[in-house]
Amino acid sequence: MVVENIFVLSSGESVPVVIENRRGARNVTLRPKISPKKEIHISKPWTSSTKFVMGVLESKRKWVEHIFNAAPTKEDIKPGMIIPILGRDVRVIHDDTLRSNKYMDTDKTTLCIGGGADMFERRVRDFIKDELLTEIKSIIKTTPREYWPTHITLRDTSSRWGSCSSTGTISFSWRLAFAPYEIMRYVVMHELSHRKYMDHSPEFWANVSQLYGFGVERAKRWLSKNGQSLHKYF
Repeated sequence: MVVENIFVLSSGESVPVVIENRRGARNVTLRPKISPKKEIHISKPWTSSTKFVMGVLESKRKWVEHIFNAAPTKEDIKPGMIIPILGRDVRVIHDDTLRSNKYMDTDKTTLCIGGGADMFERRVRDFIKDELLTEIKSIIKTTPREYWPTHITLRDTSSRWGSCSSTGTISFSWRLAFAPYEIMRYVVMHELSHRKYMDHSPEFWANVSQLYGFGVERAKRWLSKNGQSLHKYF
């Protein structure tokens, strides 16, 4: 069952709230979204009332408004632009005579998108997602098999860069493709560490450092300071 409510920001803007009863859920989980539009998604146990959930949301007002206020102004992707993809500055160009999308050089700094102009942005986005998923799988294979997930998914989340379920499924924000490569790799190692420790205990962080190497705190600071900038496109 999905129930829609409204959360009014301090600015007076009304944001839709989508509440979902999730089987097996023990806690209320808030997920503010800024793409493709502002929404707040909430998962809750069947026993939690809508009134209670909206009260939890109100108690997190400062955090929710910070996410919305920090969101960058969207910038449309157009032929000739240079955008960051997996740590490289890549110029995207368009050739409607091509049916496929491909890099035009060995250092992967020029990406040519085929097809009609009306599908340009969508095909850029889909190409980036495929590239990210391929790279994530490559990184995972450098770790011991005990860390490998049972399944990998890409999502478009506003406040979480990754998550790991008790069943072994790991999800990543596809916007990590716009982050510096080592920042993306840190998130991968972070989530893989949850395959062994489903918490953020000292043992967990020691495991992250073991998989990632030096620079965990630097990567955490980068995401805290610059994470919202990854939502600039699309």
